[in-house]
Parts: sequence; C-alpha cells; structure tokens
Amino acid sequence: MDFDLDESQYLLQDTLKRYFANEYPLAKVREVFDAGGGVDPDLWRGLAELGLLGLVVPEEHGGSGFELLDVAVAAEVLGYSVAPGPFTEHVMATIALARGGTDAQKQRWLPGLASGELRATVALAEEGEGWLPHDWEMGSSATLSGTKDWVLHPEGADLIVVGTRRGLSLVDATSSGIAIEPLDGIDRTRRLATVTFDGVPHEPLDGGADVTRAVLDAGLVLLAADAFGAGLRVLELAVDYANTREQFGVTIGHFQALKHQIADVALEVHPSKGLYWYAAHAYDHVPEDATRFAALANAHITEIAANAGRRAVEVHGGIGYTWEADVHFFLKRAVLDRAYLGTPRALRALVAELNGWPVAS
Repeated sequence: MDFDLDESQYLLQDTLKRYFANEYPLAKVREVFDAGGGVDPDLWRGLAELGLLGLVVPEEHGGSGFELLDVAVAAEVLGYSVAPGPFTEHVMATIALARGGTDAQKQRWLPGLASGELRATVALAEEGEGWLPHDWEMGSSATLSGTKDWVLHPEGADLIVVGTRRGLSLVDATSSGIAIEPLDGIDRTRRLATVTFDGVPHEPLDGGADVTRAVLDAGLVLLAADAFGAGLRVLELAVDYANTREQFGVTIGHFQALKHQIADVALEVHPSKGLYWYAAHAYDHVPEDATRFAALANAHITEIAANAGRRAVEVHGGIGYTWEADVHFFLKRAVLDRAYLGTPRALRALVAELNGWPVAS
C-alpha cells in the first residue's frame, strides 16, 4: 500500500510555500499580528487567485470539486506560514452549503465563496465548551436569538453558518440584529469575537445531524493540518537557532541536552502528519472512521504542536520570550488550534463515547 500524497498534492504544497516565501514572509505576518485585525485583503486575494478558497466547492458552482485531503495539505502550508485571516471557517461554511444547501442557496452563495468575492464564517460554540450540537441552546424558529462564542472573523463576513438545536442555518451577515464583540485572543492572525443574534432571519440547511457532523469533522481535520504545519515550522526555527547561536565558542546545537530536546520534538512532530492524512482520507472514503479519526488527529497533533512551540521558545532562551522573536507566532497558532472546536480532552471523550467506552465525569 502506497500511503502517501500524490504528485498534484505535493505540487499544491510547493506552490503555496513558494507563494508565501516570495509574497508573504514573516515580516508581513508581524505587521498583521501587531495590528491585531487578523485579515489582509491582499493575502485573501492571493489565496483566491491560487484557487485555494474553492477547492471543495463543486465544479458547477465555480470550484475545483476536490476532496478534503487536498484542502488539508494546503492548510498545512497555511499553518507553516502562520498565514493570517479566515480559511478553516470559510471552508467549513462552504462544506455546509455544498452538503446541505438547496439549489437556490448554492447558486446564491457558492460561486462568490469559491472566488473569494464573498467571505463566510461559522458560529457554533456556546457557553463553556459547547462545540457539539447537543450543547447548543439556540433555537431555530422564524428568527434566531442567542449568543455564539469563539466566532472567527465575523467582521467583514458576508455569510454566517450558525449551529442551532435543529441543525445548521444560513444567516446573511448584513442582516440587522447582529452584534459583534471582538475578543482579544491569543492568536492575532485569527480574529475571535462573540456574536449575538437578536431576531435575525435565517435559512435552515438540509441534512440535519449528518451535515453538522461533516462540517465539524472537516474543521477538526483542517485544524490538525494547520497545527502540524506550525509544529513543523517551529521545529525548523529551533534547529536553525541551535545551529547559529554560539555559547562558549561553539553553537548551542553541540550541547547534548539541547540535542535531545530538539530530537524529542522531531520524533513527535514528523510522524504525526499521517494522522491528519488518514483522517482527511477517511472523511471522503471511509465514513465509518471519519468522526473518530478527525477527533483523534486533532487531539494528538494540536497537543504536539503546542508542545513543540513551548520547547522551541526554550531553545531560543531569553530572546524566545520576547515579542520580537518569531517563535511565539507559531506557539499561539497551535494554542488556538488546540482549543477551537474542542479541547483534546473533550475530543478524546467523544472518541470514547463513539467506541462505547466509559468516560470519567
């Protein structure tokens, strides 16, 4: 069995890496990070021109009609490049539409979402760690009222996919009755907010629990891929620093304790990519494994990436704890990946429940 990416997927990754190296180096990321807005219109247009925003949109609606693995390998590069702005939530919204939308809804929204002319987000979490449908209290009568937490990039969005007790609903983000309260999140490349809906009209999507689960699973896989990319890049930064920083007349990479520390991180990071590869493959080809492996891949990889970020900060010593050091971008990226859509503990509890195992309260 040849368990590997195909030529086109490696080409996609190489193309994206070259794009970010040439057009969006870390110096530009720092500008967005310092500003705190999280969105760069030039980068959004660049991703649209590369076709990244329509990868999972069906061809008849202006997209490429690719599978989730194709999107995930792109998400890895976005994490590796700590790319600011919406992506995961935009893809989740397009998947919700593609799977649960009516023909009229698809024709209205999908072409613009694929081209980048329109931007979408999802509003799912409620109080506490209410990421799962059974935690959602928002009703779905003629209008929506209630509050959603941890919403990524609602400012400037054209469409919001909202989780309700009956499933997912579409909300035109320009509707009256929507109040956005920005949050000062840890990762300034992705802007978080609390969104309150007060009598806002909506259009329910078809598909019920199946579509809701598919959207959540896709998000978990993409976050895992993003975190893997961040973990890989921060490992490379640690190696580069260890090979250039000198103490006592030699580079610090000569010190055995530091070698062991970096080797431990490498042994965690590199093998973990197979988890998100399989989870993305299962999403389209092994549906009975999809939810289980999406949750496991996310729980495992996001923890590894966050740990890699912390260890890389330690490798950099005192400079690693400063705002000027680049490593904090990737640590903060991994920390948000680890929390958004559910913590590793919550996701492992979900897997235990799916397997029929007892879960400690």
